[in-house]
Amino acid sequence: MWDRRIFLKSTGLALLSFGAGPSFLARAAAASTTVDRKRTLVALFQRGAMDALAALPPLPPGAGGELERLRPRLAMSAARAAGEERLIDLGIGFALHPALAPLEPLFRGGELAAVHAVGSPDPTRSHFDAQDYMETGTPGRKGTPTGWLNRVCGELGHDASPFRAVALSGTLPRSLYGPEPAVAVARLEEFAVRLPGSVSASRVAGRGFEALYQRTAAEMLQTTGQEAFEAISILSAAELARYRPAAGASYPRSPLGDALRQIAQLIKSDVGLEVAFAESGGWDTHVAQGTARGSFARRADDLARAIAAFWTDLGERRRDVVLMTMTEFGRTVRENGSGGTDHGHGSALFLLGTEVAGGRVHGVLPGLDERVLHEGRDLPVTTDFRAVFAEVAARHLGVNEVGAIFPGWSGPRPALFRA
Repeated sequence: MWDRRIFLKSTGLALLSFGAGPSFLARAAAASTTVDRKRTLVALFQRGAMDALAALPPLPPGAGGELERLRPRLAMSAARAAGEERLIDLGIGFALHPALAPLEPLFRGGELAAVHAVGSPDPTRSHFDAQDYMETGTPGRKGTPTGWLNRVCGELGHDASPFRAVALSGTLPRSLYGPEPAVAVARLEEFAVRLPGSVSASRVAGRGFEALYQRTAAEMLQTTGQEAFEAISILSAAELARYRPAAGASYPRSPLGDALRQIAQLIKSDVGLEVAFAESGGWDTHVAQGTARGSFARRADDLARAIAAFWTDLGERRRDVVLMTMTEFGRTVRENGSGGTDHGHGSALFLLGTEVAGGRVHGVLPGLDERVLHEGRDLPVTTDFRAVFAEVAARHLGVNEVGAIFPGWSGPRPALFRA
């Protein structure tokens, strides 16, 4: 049982109750009248399977020449003569796609790293299955009821704000399914609350949450009976309207830009955010993938500008945050007849943070000869995605029992953070 009105004054967050509400509200209310500054992991899912060899191609000598043979229409050059088609040579045997140029200063500044030839050991080329395996953290195993990020929240070992885990998406992603509270937020002004076991949503404004309670009380309050609660009001409309990104932070007008802008707002509002989720779609580049222009370049430009704006917007809060991208699998090494690439196996991810071992491409890319490719056609997976996710959870969020996050998995973790 908790007080009729409890205000977390430092955050603009108010919890109001006339009885015993859901247990996560009771825990949050009992914890404190303030929310301590937290470390935050931002997980960014690139849905559709990003082409790692377009985003982060190897340069000659080595596999780069082979890439030009396998991709006569799609391979790009780092030579000056390439002009606007020119790759950004990182000076370490790899390049960035020119549309990812906003990320170059972060890489050269030692805050951005990449992991190449990373992915799932399961060979599926089904988007649905591969995304499900990555979000549950259990490759090859269907029906896992919880997501890996929800299990991370369960291992954090301290009291949680109701805003501990937030997805800036219309529906709760699979990675946040589970017993720990998670909130799905399409827009902060019109956000949806997802409680464990509930498929209903409501605007937390006016009678929205009350209506949700009336419709789904039996489902949502299995452990607390029918005791009523009045509302949850998080971040007033006035606060939302007043927010302005930091100078120099220019977000693209896109769903991803909006999502990262709102995540930055939550971080700087000190509402206790520890795990945030955003997504970027459109990476399934079967047709007209293009080089400096085309479907890949459009997605890459949006991704890079959104991440760069987010990092600028955070200001001194950057030291509390790590952003990690992920994608369900990669794409074929050889281009197809439609000027695109088909479903593959290994891909790449980016990791951004002030303590990240940046300016490097981690992992092992063994070459592009078909003898070392997966099934003679795809990048192999030389780094299991669980090894990367476990390292981030352990080093950034302080999770000690990574075995509880990835049941049935054990193995070495790559050194992705500075000592």
